[in-house]
Amino acid sequence: MGAMLVGMGALHFVAPKPFDQIVPAELPGTPRFYTLASGVAEAGTGAMLLMPRTRRLGALAAVALFIGVFPANINSVRVLWNKGWPARIGTIARLPLQYPMITQALKVYRNTPR
Repeated sequence: MGAMLVGMGALHFVAPKPFDQIVPAELPGTPRFYTLASGVAEAGTGAMLLMPRTRRLGALAAVALFIGVFPANINSVRVLWNKGWPARIGTIARLPLQYPMITQALKVYRNTPR
């Protein structure tokens, strides 16, 4: 989970346009701000998960992150709906994946010694 989050966080900087596209327009500020901020949050959370000393805190941060980005995942269905069936299937399939990601992060939290 930690490596995945670091990689996804880096991707926000390497290829930000797809992330900009799914930022809800109702949010104040620019989509790029939210793309870069969520990239920092993902990479930082992933780094915390990779370090034994910060793993428990990283797991809680991952739970908050997965809940926090859920509105963008819902918005991606709205934004990408007209892009064809592969985009629809991909964005819809991503929604229920939030639940196992949250439960896995909670498992890491519970199973990491204090």
